Amino acid sequence: MPPISQLDQFLEDNSDIEIFEILLHDLNGNQRGKWLPKDKIHKVFNGGFKMPLSCCSFDCWGRDQEELIKATGDADGICVPHAETLARVPWAEKATGQMIISMGNESGDGPYGGDCRSVLKSVLDRFGQLGLTPVVASEMEFHLLTLERDKFGIPQHSQTALDGSPAIGGQTCGIDTMRDAAPLMDAIIEATKQQKLPVDTLVTEFGPSQFEINLYHQDCALRACDQGSMLKRAIRSVALQHDKVASFMAKPFAEQVGNGMHIHFSLLDEKGNNVFDNGTPEGSKLLNYAVAGCLETMADSMAVFAPNINSFRRMVPGCYAPLSSNWGYENRTTALRIPGGDNRAMRIEHRVAGADANPYLTVAAILAGALYGIEKKLKAPPAVVGDAGDVEPTLPHFWNDAILAFERSKFIEEYLGSELKTNYARCKRQEKQEFDSRVTLLEYDAYL
Repeated sequence: MPPISQLDQFLEDNSDIEIFEILLHDLNGNQRGKWLPKDKIHKVFNGGFKMPLSCCSFDCWGRDQEELIKATGDADGICVPHAETLARVPWAEKATGQMIISMGNESGDGPYGGDCRSVLKSVLDRFGQLGLTPVVASEMEFHLLTLERDKFGIPQHSQTALDGSPAIGGQTCGIDTMRDAAPLMDAIIEATKQQKLPVDTLVTEFGPSQFEINLYHQDCALRACDQGSMLKRAIRSVALQHDKVASFMAKPFAEQVGNGMHIHFSLLDEKGNNVFDNGTPEGSKLLNYAVAGCLETMADSMAVFAPNINSFRRMVPGCYAPLSSNWGYENRTTALRIPGGDNRAMRIEHRVAGADANPYLTVAAILAGALYGIEKKLKAPPAVVGDAGDVEPTLPHFWNDAILAFERSKFIEEYLGSELKTNYARCKRQEKQEFDSRVTLLEYDAYL
């Protein structure tokens, strides 16, 4: 169905809608945009809706990049609607719809290279030239916290012991613990149904107040990322209605595990066959090429998988976050895991990214790495057997090292584009400068 017809059908099915939230994703995966009255929504489909190109490159505080403004004059791009993302906003007081857009260039005849959704599409187009279609699914961890913080501004757990201290553990896969949170969890599931977000499972996780939610796999990576981003938005919004804060921060608490985002993917040929499956538990040559490519490009992509200073608090021993570029069969201690089971579902689970990472850029970097390995027919090192936790770390361990690797990467420029590479690196440098210039409470405690 043509996009304008999808809009008309949505309006017919939701005649009470009064306003639309138009959502554009920036480099951090944050949703920017505008509210549009119902009678103005058609102009988005007629090429009449513009936003500054710089909106795609805001830092985490919503600030412009001065260099980008100087270079472009803060020009507008023509926004492209994605009618398949039209949905009601069930938590809004007024009847509201939402829709994702991506940024086009100034003339409207092509995508803007600094738009994260467009970058992912460009990677998918390269797969299409090989007759391959990625199938993608995500798993995301998050914390449910109280609205109130302590006197130092530290967030407080919603799951506590009898004395009010944080619970020792999160009761992993605990049915009774899920039942304790049932009113909120039921509301989240109901919201996802209304928004047609295909949630697979929802479970308690290892840490106190920590949960994991999984989405069904999709044979369109763009759709998978749209759903992942909208799921995070839904969880946060519904949680606030229940007086809770849902946080996808990588490491909210120094002494406990952090939140990861695991990406599962396989590749289909033009006949719909999984090219990773050759009928054996080891998988095909293409699987090995893809693993090798992901491993070789992992360090270059680390600034995407761990996008901020807090991300690297998660990348420490004992926190279930990979520190080295390695892989294994049915091995959750490695960066890449090949899950067991039916060979027809042969896939790669990429376990590096935090839940704070931009889903579009994360999937783009992962798939680009796999494509790099396939195109160059790289050979993966031997799979790790047993605990990979004692392996010498090989991935960037500090934020600055990750940004440097990203900036110097020919792979990033070739597969994600020079515009994205430049804007993303500047964004991260701008954010890092802010943290580098601040004096912390720990410094006062140690040195005053």
